[in-house]
Amino acid sequence: MSGDIYVKYNPKDAQVKTWSVHRTLEPLVTQVTTLISEQPSNKKKGRSKRAHLLVSSVIKATENFISKAIEIANENPDMKNDLFASMEDVKAAGDQMAVLSKDFADDPCSKGKRQQMIAAAKVLLTSVTHLLILADLVDVQLILKSIRLVEDDLQQIRDASNQEELIHYYKQYGKDIIDLSNHAHRRQYDLVDRLEQEKLAQARGTIKRTSVMLLTASKAYIRHPEITFARENRDYVYNQLRDAVNTISSITQGKPVPNAQNIKESMSAVGDLTRALNEFDKIVVMKPTKFNEQLIRPQLEERLESIISGAALLADSLSTRDDRRDRIVQECNAVRQALQELLDEYIQHSRKKSSDEDVNRKIQSMQNKTRDLRKQLRKAVIDHVSDTFLATNVPLLALIDAARRGNQALVEENARIFMEHASKLVEVANVACSMSDQAEGIKLVRLAALQIQNLSPQVVNAARVLAVRSTSKVAQENMEVFRDSWEKHVRLLTEAVDEITTIEDFLAVSETHILEDINRCIQAMVERDADRVDRTAGAIRGRSGRVIDVVTAEMEKYEPGEYTASVMDKVKTLRDQIMPSFADGIKQAIDALCMKPAREPDENDVIEASRLVYDGIRDVRNAVLMNPELEWPSDEEDGLGDEIYAPSQASSHGPSSDSVREDVEIYPGKNDNPSRDMMRRLPKEEREQIELQVEGFKKTKRDFDREVLKWDDKGNDIIVLAKKMCMIMMEMTDFTRGRGPLRTTMDVIHAAKMISECGTKLNKLAKDIAAQCAESQSKADLVAYVDRITLYCHQLDITSKVKADVQNISGELIVSGLDSATSLITAAKNLMNAVVLTVKASYIASTKYRNKSGNKEPIVQWKMRMPEKKPLVLVDRPNESTRIRKGAMRKRLEPMQVLSEFHN
Repeated sequence: MSGDIYVKYNPKDAQVKTWSVHRTLEPLVTQVTTLISEQPSNKKKGRSKRAHLLVSSVIKATENFISKAIEIANENPDMKNDLFASMEDVKAAGDQMAVLSKDFADDPCSKGKRQQMIAAAKVLLTSVTHLLILADLVDVQLILKSIRLVEDDLQQIRDASNQEELIHYYKQYGKDIIDLSNHAHRRQYDLVDRLEQEKLAQARGTIKRTSVMLLTASKAYIRHPEITFARENRDYVYNQLRDAVNTISSITQGKPVPNAQNIKESMSAVGDLTRALNEFDKIVVMKPTKFNEQLIRPQLEERLESIISGAALLADSLSTRDDRRDRIVQECNAVRQALQELLDEYIQHSRKKSSDEDVNRKIQSMQNKTRDLRKQLRKAVIDHVSDTFLATNVPLLALIDAARRGNQALVEENARIFMEHASKLVEVANVACSMSDQAEGIKLVRLAALQIQNLSPQVVNAARVLAVRSTSKVAQENMEVFRDSWEKHVRLLTEAVDEITTIEDFLAVSETHILEDINRCIQAMVERDADRVDRTAGAIRGRSGRVIDVVTAEMEKYEPGEYTASVMDKVKTLRDQIMPSFADGIKQAIDALCMKPAREPDENDVIEASRLVYDGIRDVRNAVLMNPELEWPSDEEDGLGDEIYAPSQASSHGPSSDSVREDVEIYPGKNDNPSRDMMRRLPKEEREQIELQVEGFKKTKRDFDREVLKWDDKGNDIIVLAKKMCMIMMEMTDFTRGRGPLRTTMDVIHAAKMISECGTKLNKLAKDIAAQCAESQSKADLVAYVDRITLYCHQLDITSKVKADVQNISGELIVSGLDSATSLITAAKNLMNAVVLTVKASYIASTKYRNKSGNKEPIVQWKMRMPEKKPLVLVDRPNESTRIRKGAMRKRLEPMQVLSEFHN
């Protein structure tokens, strides 16, 4: 075994690298700086310490440092001489500081004595800092000893010639690597530099991830040394571990990690397209007086063409849908046109032919066009993500199956497919990064993609080893370990990509893709192509599973509540009811097509099952979009006009695709009724009036939340009905603003009917409570409020029906759009007020004025809702803004900064 490593302290390097040294040095720095400070004390009068007390505190702290250093020196003979030499310096500086500070305390107005004491304080702090850094080197020596042991273990494992030696050395390696990991873990959290912390964490993760692979790869090589692929597997794992250990060694000794800064910048850089669009949005905004056409126009046009070139590459990719490609082209042309109009407006302003308001209007139009282009580019990225991350383990399973059968030719073919798939994963991950501005998320994606890029060839090598020795147990174990590692990295990459893509874009694109797959599945059913039916049905199940996983992961980010409960209820329905029913229907259809002679499958059952899948996906998406922070898309964006083909059954032998399109049933429906998107097309003045009405409704909603949400709805049907009515009223109000799950006026009518039904139930409950209430003013109030609910439910029902009738007759919204919208909002606001008053009166009537003569059980239970759980420890989240009280903020004194501020 090699000798121990000893790191010599460099007196010129006085950099404090750990928080332990910071925290130990901080009290002394505070005491010394308080003693020598010329600024008045911030403490209240009468509470400031005397100079003599501060002097004694400094002397005592110095003595404590020396006594602790003596203990450390006695426990570590290797550094005893250096520690004792540093202690002598501290003691000399402390004695000098004690003498001069006492003189200053006796005569605090003497400027000369103050200057002498400041010089002595600088020498004392510098010597104490050196002593603490030397003490910190003791921990460094322990880590370096552990590193040397692990390096020796790795070399012995590499040189092992048989299985017995390998197992013996690996057991010793296991003990030493645990010791090193513990030391590195403590060091990681003690380091001041954030980049060093990240690199140390990455090295520890590599060691943990590849240690098992080291054993299996080494076993496979020792057992089959004639196979070069086994050597490549072993060398890959060995090099990974060696580099990780070297990283820990470099960071521990304070040496720079090679290319660490460049890696950090490249990994966490904002996406190219996003950065280019952000910069373009900034530079188009300028003072009109500073516009120089000869200089600025070529620059802006060149930047825009560079952005459009990047957008064109994304649009021309294979996974980008044709309609998405057309939309990107349209938006690029619109941005070009908007830029020319803005430049012309700048020129007109320079000629005094336009105002600042006209220029600002063109700037706003320019930024709106770039925003629309961003939206289409993001959806094009989701096209790629949705297709590529659909069945990530299928190529791997095919490769492993071929290897287990010992078919080397098939292994090579599947290896090519697997490597193409891995390259596609990395490519799509980088494409997703190009349209993201989340620096931390981008770094995770690129690190995961880099791991997959490095691991992919080794997975293929493990499969080749297994193909040559398909009956070898060590080859099978090696393959399983590489398979597990690959799948873990792919899951990590998938989660990281999901983090940097917005869920509303993902759900919109997934819904469109599922609709495409459903149409292909039905068309394949008509053409009696069992294989294509199976493939497309598998794609539908895979995309639905992805939607379920992504939405479930998204809901875990929220505090449990009504919103998350509603979303998860839709997810559960899709996962536990709709998808099993769809799978059974497809299985029956495929079995019927595969029978000899073929039996006619029930196409209507398949179509109905497909409709339920589409409805389930749309319901999940609508539930997710109920989050007020997310924007509802227009009907044109979310594919309201898309169709599920329901082919005619007139032809029993399978019509052509053209005949399929001639006889279709449109789903979810043509716009026989005006959709919510028409509400967005109202004139600006009318929309502003609607917003005024909505503001009044929001105020009522706040009163509702304050009064109703404080009660637990378990055992209280009044609160349950009130919450349900409130949710429906919010949806109806959102409809008037062109958003929300209600799409047509017929949906509004159905919502009004649901409110009426809830109002009837609430009416009955309230009257039952009133019947148990003693004669009082509270009972009279409750009866009056119940009558209001009946009245306003009837008014809301009539308002929604009149609105639909007028629109159906006229075909345009301009006749009564504003009046009907404001009437709807007013009726909803009045009803919500009545519900709030009814809840208050019901509580008083059922708890304060109950008729004591009867022994009836209370109709509802009034219990306060439990407050939401809060974490005991607040975790710092860099991407979230946190409100911090000023009183809670403490300024950390950086010791080296304080030293630099001293003056001789």
